[in-house]
Amino acid sequence: MVVVNSHASPRPDRALAEVRDRALRATSVPMALLDASVTNLPVIWVNDAFERVTGYGVEEALQRQTAILDDTALQQSDLTRLEAGLRAGHEVAHTIVLRRADGTRLACRAHLSPVRADDDGPPTHWVAALQDLTEQLSHDAEQAAMVETERRERRSLGLIAQVSDLLMDVDDPHALREIATILRRAVVGWAAFYLNDGGLRVADGIDAGRPPTGKGSRHGEGPTVRDVAPDLVQQLLDAETDRPVEVALGSFYGPGTASAWIAQQAEAGLGAAQDGTERSVLVFPLPGRRRVLGVLVVHPHDGHGLRDLEPSVRTVLDLTARRVGLVIDNARLYDREHRLAETLQRAMLPEQAEVDGLDVWTYYAPNSENAQVGGDWYDVLQVSPDVVGVVIGDVVGHDVEAAASMGQLRSVVRSYIFDITTPGPVLERVDQLVAGMRVPRPAGLVLSTLTRTDDVWRLEYSRAGHLPALLVRAGGVTLLDAAGGPLIGFGGTPRSTGSVDLEPGDVVVYYTDGLIERRDRGLRDGLGALSAVAAAVTARDAAGVGEELLSRLADHPEDDVAVVVVRVPSPLDTSGRTRSPRRRRWSLPSEAASIGRARHAVVRTCQAWGIEDAANAELVVSELVANAVLHGFGHVSLQLYDTGDGLRIEVEDANPAPPVTTDGHPGRVGGFGMQIVERLADWGWRQSRGGKLVWAKVRPGSLPDGGR
Repeated sequence: MVVVNSHASPRPDRALAEVRDRALRATSVPMALLDASVTNLPVIWVNDAFERVTGYGVEEALQRQTAILDDTALQQSDLTRLEAGLRAGHEVAHTIVLRRADGTRLACRAHLSPVRADDDGPPTHWVAALQDLTEQLSHDAEQAAMVETERRERRSLGLIAQVSDLLMDVDDPHALREIATILRRAVVGWAAFYLNDGGLRVADGIDAGRPPTGKGSRHGEGPTVRDVAPDLVQQLLDAETDRPVEVALGSFYGPGTASAWIAQQAEAGLGAAQDGTERSVLVFPLPGRRRVLGVLVVHPHDGHGLRDLEPSVRTVLDLTARRVGLVIDNARLYDREHRLAETLQRAMLPEQAEVDGLDVWTYYAPNSENAQVGGDWYDVLQVSPDVVGVVIGDVVGHDVEAAASMGQLRSVVRSYIFDITTPGPVLERVDQLVAGMRVPRPAGLVLSTLTRTDDVWRLEYSRAGHLPALLVRAGGVTLLDAAGGPLIGFGGTPRSTGSVDLEPGDVVVYYTDGLIERRDRGLRDGLGALSAVAAAVTARDAAGVGEELLSRLADHPEDDVAVVVVRVPSPLDTSGRTRSPRRRRWSLPSEAASIGRARHAVVRTCQAWGIEDAANAELVVSELVANAVLHGFGHVSLQLYDTGDGLRIEVEDANPAPPVTTDGHPGRVGGFGMQIVERLADWGWRQSRGGKLVWAKVRPGSLPDGGR
């Protein structure tokens, strides 16, 4: 069949017709000629390219024309537009999918052009030219896949960045919960973290300062039961496998197993299945350096298992689990070292004795930039009923060796001062022993004794390369800089002893250089600043004096700070009001004697602040400190605040477990402490870096207005 061009010569010669026919057959564009006089437009001619691409010749195309168009997947709107174009005799182009003779499909663009006998007449034929879109669609699909891959990678990087940002704040009590929320929003349907501390437990935060308590759900092998699924989660916890596992929620794992506990937690978190289908969760280990610290449990959006999990999603979950495990391990390792170092330091810092006839306050704070182990120390010793020894010293360095040297010196000084109460001779004997002990670090100290005779205190002291103590009397400051000498161990000559008689209201301040030393000023200037602050102190209790010094000088210490304040009580202490800082703090050992010390501290503070009736506050602090001593561990921190409308008491210990109000202990005395506190004060508690802090605010009605 020859297609006649309406613009060609009306009588083409046979040679030209043959050339045109050969050209149409030889073209690489698949073409077919359709008969427009028949409704279904039958195929009456195809070129070689059409037959090569589709597998149909003219006869096959005519016979299987319906089958060819069966799978074009045209929408009704497309068919309507195509039919309208054909009826109007306009050129039509549409993307279709044809079925080849071998059953495969060809995506192509079909261009239908009308052929007319004259310019104004209806089409007698239609020419169909096919444009193969296979390569273009493959390229588009490849580009789309690349875009999707890049999008997933960007999403994965964004998620990991968010997780890393949240993990930066190890003290956030809800960091793991927020990470699980991010995963739920982005890549999975449900997620939760569980830490393994003597058993799995739900974890909202990293809990870096929380020691293993063994109070979680314990897991082990459990009883041997037939038809019980293997405990895959326990295998993760025991590091028998380091790959994520799939836990089917409908399987029976046996009582007491880790997999059964995880399945129970997952079912509670997911809720009942809507269609009753069996579900499973994926469990990823949180690896630490030496053990698996817990697990990340997720339920994918589509409910598929590990094999069907998208690689990008698995990468995100793997990286998240590993980063969380590493951060938890680092945080706990740092916290253990921090606690060990600080415990070592504080164990070498004896708590001050309760001295009869003197008001004594002590303070120690390690420099947070160092390893929490330093060489500063102090001692307050009740040598005899009328003799009190006070020592403050500083070993060079901020490491374990400095702390060890400090411990040796402290023990030596404590031993000698109970035999000889005159400071100079004591230091001479210390020099001799230290020289033989070969203590590796030089040290300076001030050793003093306070002796009472007929209610008059006499201070004797000797200095070994240490800054002088201050005597504050009636707004004037005197440096106790007599009786100086070289550092401990560098003696060799007799050491002298200075002395001064103390009067009621006198204050003696002992300190280490961390209180006054700064990079932008020398020790001489720092000592001048300390003297100026001490001269302006208005507090009439040792704790108040210490608080004023710390508030003005130790806001940003660059070294360890140790301070001892000794004050001789005066009959005028209760006759007037002072404007000292309305805050007091004490560090108490976890022992029964601290309860009495806390009560005395409250009484003295209420006297200093003009609170006339402190009975309720005394009872509240007694109960709080007693709970900390009996049920907590580590040192007990006591802080008092004058809030303007009441007295706030804060007691902190290292046990993170919250206080519980009970109706007493059956069969034994006690158990009503928090009920007593509840009747006398508003109270609450919160987690702290060191454990927990319990606070109580004694109600205004319990505190007369005289203290305001």
